[in-house]
Formats: sequence, structure tokens, C-alpha cells
Amino acid sequence: MASKEEKIVAEGEQTDEIPIKDGSICGFESLHRLLQSSLSPQLFQEVSRLLLGLNSGRALDAIAIPEPAKSLSLNHDFDLQAFSFHADNESMRQPRIVRVGLIQNSTALPTTAPLSEQKQGIFQKLTPIIKAAGTSGVNILCLQEAWTMPFAFCTREKRWCEFAEPIDGESTQFLQEFARKYNMVIISPILERDEKHGEVLWNTAVVIGNHGNIIGKHRKNHIPRVGDFNESTYYMEGNTGHPVFETAFGKIAVNICYGRHHPLNWLAFGLNGAEIVFNPSATVGELSEPMWPIEARNAAIANSYFVCSINRVGTETFPNPFTSGDGKPQHTDFGHFYGSSYVSAPDSSCTPSLSRHNDGLLISEMDLNLCRQLKDKWGFRMTARYEMYADLLGRYVRPDFEPQVLADPLLHKKSL
Repeated sequence: MASKEEKIVAEGEQTDEIPIKDGSICGFESLHRLLQSSLSPQLFQEVSRLLLGLNSGRALDAIAIPEPAKSLSLNHDFDLQAFSFHADNESMRQPRIVRVGLIQNSTALPTTAPLSEQKQGIFQKLTPIIKAAGTSGVNILCLQEAWTMPFAFCTREKRWCEFAEPIDGESTQFLQEFARKYNMVIISPILERDEKHGEVLWNTAVVIGNHGNIIGKHRKNHIPRVGDFNESTYYMEGNTGHPVFETAFGKIAVNICYGRHHPLNWLAFGLNGAEIVFNPSATVGELSEPMWPIEARNAAIANSYFVCSINRVGTETFPNPFTSGDGKPQHTDFGHFYGSSYVSAPDSSCTPSLSRHNDGLLISEMDLNLCRQLKDKWGFRMTARYEMYADLLGRYVRPDFEPQVLADPLLHKKSL
């Protein structure tokens, strides 16, 4: 018999009988699961086609998850889903199959706990999820933005800077062991302390190679200034450009959080040859949720690469109240981080999202040959007018820029 959580309330029926979990959608983990429970199989298949698209002309296949990973998911209560993106068979190239893992999680301890205990609590919490990724054959694993700490950048309190560490610091050393054990590239977004340049702080993604080596880093390009939420209290725009990291499993890039709102940021990673772009984020429902399913998917289409979008989950409450420039009274939490991590492909297909309120691991197997196949199909690189855009941008950044506006000469002419 279906549980109350699996039932949809009939039209006109009261909803308070459904057990509502914090951040769920009418008691369901995600919109996809709500629709699956409320629609007939045939109708749900058609709705999924419209919402998620088709990959190489068909719905995504689910991947069989190994029993050890399933056990870890059940024992540690995290959402675990796995899907496969296909590409057409080619005569001149073999398939280039890569398995990617995305982790979303809430914090482990209250923000009032000692900072060192908070950090160790997250390490302990993520250990079984990382092990599930490793035992599932994940080749590239990405964690969420500032995964080692609460998202304290909304508070503007400098005590949280204690979480900052150099790129070869404690969190990197923690992950290097897993990288070596599972032959896995790991992307670790942290608050970086640049000890060689006056201990300046950066929002940085450290890319750890599958041998445990540090391949390099990328610093967040775009800093949000929304109301009085301004992350430049802690760090400024990055200075690493748009690097693409050539790994054992493909060419990858990291577009950190707010950079997803800037189409030229996505474009630059594509121009540098990225095949997979990871977007580790920390964003709340009222601020951005309607945009979340759109921007990364559009970037995957426009730039002919895969995009892996990760968002943290949960509501983090801080000791001291703060405001967010939205006209509301001061408060002690930034809002609900709605998870919903997912993967988009260059052919416009995408996976269902992870839970909106629970920790999770999303595994996606992809054939990187699909990137070139979509470039050949749509010809976006060949039909783009980069010289025209470069000319406009070159003029736009000049102080004497004049917009190219042709006014109707009769627009302000008075009637006779």
C-alpha cells in the first residue's frame, strides 16, 4: 500500500495530512517524483519527454547501482540516482565513456559548534557518499561550493574566514586519499587562503588528479551583489581566467556558482575546449529556483558540452541575525538550499534532479563523443560571428562607447 508521502491529494482535498518534510514538494523528494506518482505511466512518459528531452532519440537509461553503494545510501540516508547518456556510434572513433558523480549535502553540525568540529563533521558525513561514488566506478567527482563549511558568506562576519585553507590544505589531503584509492578525479570547491600573496581569500575549486596529485585550481569569476548580500566581503573576482583541465577522463572546467548567470563565462570555457563543465553552487529557493533548471541546460546546448550542476541542501541557521537587502526584517538563515542537482547534455536532454531536501549522489555516465556530434549537427561554432562580438565588446568597454541605436526620425515629431 502506498504511503501518504506517495499519494497526491485529490483536487479540493486538504493537504495537511501529507507529511511535509523541510524543503520537500508536497512530501516528495523532487518535482519529477511528484509527477511520477500523480500521472499514469503513459502520461508521465510524455511529460518527461517534454521536461527532460530525449538523448539520441530516447529517454535516458537508468544505470544499475552496485549493492555496496545501495547499502551506503540506505544506511546513511542519501538520495542515490544513476543515469546514462548515449551518443551515436562512429566509424572513426571509439566511444569515450566517462562516469561522473555529483554530491550535494547539508552541513553536519550547528553553526554554533566549534569550527574545527563542524569541518570534521562534514568530512565524516561525506565519507560514505564518496565511497559510494568510488564503488560505483565514478571517474570524476565534484563537491558543492564551499563544501567544507556552512555558507556563511551571507552573514558578513569575518570569524568564518577561519575555514579558509591553502589549496594543499586539510580538505585536499582528505580527498587525495579517495582519489588514489578509486582512481578518481575530484573537484573540491573551498575557501582558499593564498599564503603566498598576503593571505588573500578566494572562492576556489581545487582539481585533484586520479593519482592524488593537484592538477590546478580555478577561482570564482563572478561575485554576487544582490541587495546587501555581497560575497566580496570575503573575496573578490578570481584571477585565473577560464582554465580547462585535461584529465585522464576528459577536458573539464569549473564554473563556480554565480558564474552560471553570465553566458560569456560559459562561452569562454567552451572556447578553451571544455567537454564537461561543473557548476558547484549554493543557492536558495526564493532567489534562483526558477532559473536553476534553465541556465545550465541552455549552456550545455549553446556550447556543445555537458554541464553538471550541484547545489547544497538544507537551511543553515547562524548565531547572529543579518539582513539580505530584500526589505525583510533581519533573520538568522539565508533560506532553504534546494539541492536539485542534475546533469545536462549538449543535445538538450538532462537527468531528473536529486532530492530538494536530502543529501544525494547523482551518477551520470556519458559518451563525450556526443559533444562533437552536436557541434557537427548544429554548427554553432561555424555560424557564430566572433569577430562581430569582439568588435562590439571592444567598443563597449571604452568610456566613449555609443550604443548602436537607430531612432525613427519621426519618433518625436509632433503631429500637424
